[in-house]
Amino acid sequence: MPDDRIRPHVLMMSEITADGKLTLKRGASSKRLMKYMAPETEVLLHETRARCDAIMVGSNTIRIDNSHLTVRFVEGKSPLRVIPSSDATLPPDANVLDPEAPTVVAVSERAPADRVALLRATGVDVVVAGADRVDLPLLMRLLVKDYGVSSLMVEGGPTLNWHMLHHRLVDEIRLIHLPFIVGGEDTPSLVGGMRIDSEEEMIRLSLKAHYLCGTNLVTEYDVLYP
Repeated sequence: MPDDRIRPHVLMMSEITADGKLTLKRGASSKRLMKYMAPETEVLLHETRARCDAIMVGSNTIRIDNSHLTVRFVEGKSPLRVIPSSDATLPPDANVLDPEAPTVVAVSERAPADRVALLRATGVDVVVAGADRVDLPLLMRLLVKDYGVSSLMVEGGPTLNWHMLHHRLVDEIRLIHLPFIVGGEDTPSLVGGMRIDSEEEMIRLSLKAHYLCGTNLVTEYDVLYP
């Protein structure tokens, strides 16, 4: 039986508004809020990227934000970019398919062969991890075994964040607090898809640090699973 304990140390890092939102509205790029981060906080974000072996975001975030996921504001090596995309539907012009940094796209067994071939033609690695959808614990094991990843940063949207937490794959959370309230019943928040029936199922956090970075409050937590 596979050992799910074999995985990288995982840090989830995100900017959130005072009411816990990631964007201005559903379908809007998070970059519209991130431009209000203090310069010092942008440096912190890129310093964190440079300290990690790999960085992961979901395919929907790539479609909306089209981020490069590279290190730009500090000296350091850009991490391996990891994109779970069960059906291999990344846009052909996605910035993560460029040669600025190595990229791994994780797909499922049901991903169409022609889409997989198009991705491989860009020069990225495509790994199959799961039958109907990407199996995140399996992907974590593959990152350790095949790519030597010992530390992974997740800059995911609410869906990826939920699945990583649901599978108990996140060790730490670092939040950059933006002093805005945007509201919206369907505006994406830090974690989506969460369905619990009791307090005992809540994923608890232990605050270990809080500080100002420029004008932004940053909080850091250890994740405590039920």
